Amino acid sequence: MGGMERLLEVMRRLRGPGGCPWDRAQTHESLVPYLLEEASEAADAILEGDPRAMAEELGDVLLQVAFHSVIAEERGTFTYADVEGRIVEKLIRRHPHVFGEATAKTPEEVKARWEELKAMEGKEEDPCGPKSLPALLKAYEIQKKGLEKGSEEGLRRALAAGDLEEALWNLVGLFVERGLDPESALRRRSLKACRKA
Repeated sequence: MGGMERLLEVMRRLRGPGGCPWDRAQTHESLVPYLLEEASEAADAILEGDPRAMAEELGDVLLQVAFHSVIAEERGTFTYADVEGRIVEKLIRRHPHVFGEATAKTPEEVKARWEELKAMEGKEEDPCGPKSLPALLKAYEIQKKGLEKGSEEGLRRALAAGDLEEALWNLVGLFVERGLDPESALRRRSLKACRKA
């Protein structure tokens, strides 16, 4: 036995009789902070470009998938096979230019088609994105969707008025204008500062 099944078996043992008291006490809800932390650590490893750290941190993210899958399996709500099956189906469905007859020649065409297909599926999403998104990324997503955009002029006005909250909002708008992700940029800059410390 190898691959994902081995990881699931380890999780089942940790959660089972005679397993680990801490692992057995966890719930979907109690694991949310760990999921967010592990995803952030994986993002840091990716931005640092360290392949060994990436493999380790992505493993920690995969552990979260296994943990939630085993908890759900115990409750009878879903299994890892359901998780895997749903993402495989979604990838095939949303890539008709690869698995079907549609065509797409640019990343922009692919992204536009992805959004169309998502809308056709009736997937209701909060226009402001997930509630647990980091604030900087949330501001970026809101502005990218055009709900309320910041601007260079808005940044100047906010700085002149001493309104740092409004200034930050407008600074994010400059990143949107330039097609840059402020969360990754600030993470990279923070990592640079930490390396100097």
